[in-house]
Amino acid sequence: MSTVPLRRNRDFVLLEAGRLLSSAGSQLTTIAYPLLVLALTHSPAKAGIVSFARLMPHALFALLAGVAADRWNRKRLMIAADVVRALAIASLVATILLHRTSFWQIVFVAFVEGTGAVFFVGAQPGALRAIVPPRQLPAAVATQGARASIVRLVGPPVGGALFGLGRAVPFVADAASYAFSIVSLLAMRTPFQEAREVDRSPLRTRIAEGFRFLWRQPFLRTAAFLYGLGNFAIPGVLLVIVVIGKRHGLSGGEIGALLAAFGACTLLGSFLSPLYRRALSMRAILLLELWAWLGTVAFLVWPNVYVLTASILPLATTLPVTDSVVDGYRVAITPDRILGRVESVRSNIALLVAPLGPLAAGFLLASVSARATVAVFTVCGLLLAVWGTLSPSIRQAPSLAELDDLHVPVSSAR
Repeated sequence: MSTVPLRRNRDFVLLEAGRLLSSAGSQLTTIAYPLLVLALTHSPAKAGIVSFARLMPHALFALLAGVAADRWNRKRLMIAADVVRALAIASLVATILLHRTSFWQIVFVAFVEGTGAVFFVGAQPGALRAIVPPRQLPAAVATQGARASIVRLVGPPVGGALFGLGRAVPFVADAASYAFSIVSLLAMRTPFQEAREVDRSPLRTRIAEGFRFLWRQPFLRTAAFLYGLGNFAIPGVLLVIVVIGKRHGLSGGEIGALLAAFGACTLLGSFLSPLYRRALSMRAILLLELWAWLGTVAFLVWPNVYVLTASILPLATTLPVTDSVVDGYRVAITPDRILGRVESVRSNIALLVAPLGPLAAGFLLASVSARATVAVFTVCGLLLAVWGTLSPSIRQAPSLAELDDLHVPVSSAR
């Protein structure tokens, strides 16, 4: 049976179109949140708290989101998550327009939006697996990476420019983007899960089943922990760029342009991803990302916001390549009935300390120099690179050729 190209897979196109719009909205507010806090409080520590609040739900609710994705209708769960996020952002828009915005309200809205993202992301791998054959999953993940790169490229400068037009404008666009995502999900025809019996076992037992599956895959287990420390450092460094850019007198649009350079390089990496997958092993691809972290040493020598931005661009290029092989392989080999739980366990490990990155960056910037702050993240990157290089499970990384032997679900042939 021939495989339909991804560009002709109707439901895949709809899924990605909806995610493109909602991700674009989220990128607008990624820069708008700290700019709003800095405008109201002039405190980098408080800007870090808001970024912390937006990421914290990934650590708190990822396991519950995975159980929900395996227990309930995944499409309805994703739609509900978008509705909650749209309403939360709309409430912030209202208070901005009425000039009644408080710092703690921003924290609360960021937390609610992050919670909705956790449940959406928890169900999304099941949707992807339902509409894409196993052999196409690495390419599908790479396509998602390209989409994410486009919004990282466009979102920050546009978000900064929109914030300059009016503090509420980027948040209005974000709320509208969730509405478009809801429409795309409603238009999809394929069920987001295989037929399954209701699992009435205790919650702890269901979570443990997903944990055991991941733990028995040494490569995926180690990769999750490596991702965890990397996810601590990336948001932290990006917040450093926003804060020191503001200190240097850059406008919101100019700061957004710096962050867009990061997105441009992830987009480049997405386009180059097929070449990397053909030329390099999975281990080599992962190590390429880990050692790229050491580019931040350049900022320690020359503490300038432009140097810091340039120093993380090689890392940005490798991120989508790594995601395409690791995420594609993991989703392909995981049974559908436990996919949500396995993904939630992986997400919980990978994102457990992510909220601490911007929080640490904010407090460090408020008490020590930007150079000392970046030095902390540079040491973190060095530890990651050494660990990945010496790890036996990374040394024995699997091959993507294994995916050719997996069964192609009937629902993916369309």
